[in-house]
Amino acid sequence: MTRKILLFAILTLFIPFVFIWDKPAIAALPKGNRISDPYAILRNALPINQKDLREIQRTLEETSDLVRGGRWPAISKAASRSQFLLNNRKNQILQSVPSSKKQTAENVLLSLKENLESLNVQASEKNKAEFINLRRQSLEQIGELESLLLPGEFPYEIPDKFNDLPRLLGRADVSIKTTQGEMTAVIDGYNAPLTAGSFIDLTNKGFYDGLPINRAEEFFVLQTGDPKGNEIGYIDPETKKERHVPLEIKVEGESETIYNATFEELGLYTANPVLPFATLGTLGWAHSEDALDDGSSQFFFFLYEAELNPAGRNLIDGRNSAFGYVVEGNEVLNKLGVDDQILSIKVLNGIEKLEAHG
Repeated sequence: MTRKILLFAILTLFIPFVFIWDKPAIAALPKGNRISDPYAILRNALPINQKDLREIQRTLEETSDLVRGGRWPAISKAASRSQFLLNNRKNQILQSVPSSKKQTAENVLLSLKENLESLNVQASEKNKAEFINLRRQSLEQIGELESLLLPGEFPYEIPDKFNDLPRLLGRADVSIKTTQGEMTAVIDGYNAPLTAGSFIDLTNKGFYDGLPINRAEEFFVLQTGDPKGNEIGYIDPETKKERHVPLEIKVEGESETIYNATFEELGLYTANPVLPFATLGTLGWAHSEDALDDGSSQFFFFLYEAELNPAGRNLIDGRNSAFGYVVEGNEVLNKLGVDDQILSIKVLNGIEKLEAHG
């Protein structure tokens, strides 16, 4: 992997003098304070490259800290800028949308324009509750527009040596019912196709239904997925062997995914994963202390605590695969312990993006 990164660096030095080509869409979180909103992380992790829409999105997302600080002059400035950007770049955004989806995009853009106008008014009146509500609606509309820009084909390569593993070529939503309540999570196959694929495959088989929380560390993790009996992972009925999923991490700004190597081993001390462990309910794939590629079925919910395991400086980023986020009902996680269990996990949508193998 190190040799590949070195080769890529050398090529990027010389190729721009010779060729001009379309850059692949490479996901990355914006610079600045770490984002802990799972919806924002998921928006920024989409493989799209529409800079005008991204700029409006990030201008709105950056108002989160401003609202917390009550910095209304800066909030009004951001709201005005969002409105200005949309009014001046609507045509560029529309040109990026496939013709078959343009009418839908025009309708969403019209609603977004109205919302941003109202948002500007609420900012000038310092109406915090209504500003937050309108910003949430506006960001949902931006997410809807971004979904229209997603590529028809899966945009990244998965190494052939993993062809026997299932993969999720997109995203899926799941409902997780526990003895303490229900949650909804988004599973991201764009940035962790093999991990997300194995999870959705097992979910579709009902593998997790009725399994206990087998590890609970306060302010750290809740782990499940240890099957009943002597086995500690999923036994493939065809091979009669435990199925293993590699450590899989996509790095911001890189087109290639890292497999079976930690950031520390690669010397990537300042790298950021596209899917960071940065919020309560980040879903992570468990592996043993002895190997990176022996994760099979067990996964954990990351119990984000800003002071104890801060985003970007915790011990999990770069050492475990993140593959999704709890987006609704994450308050349930604070009630779960080793006396609780997963009652069921069901795929709500996206099952058509699951492929059994490469």
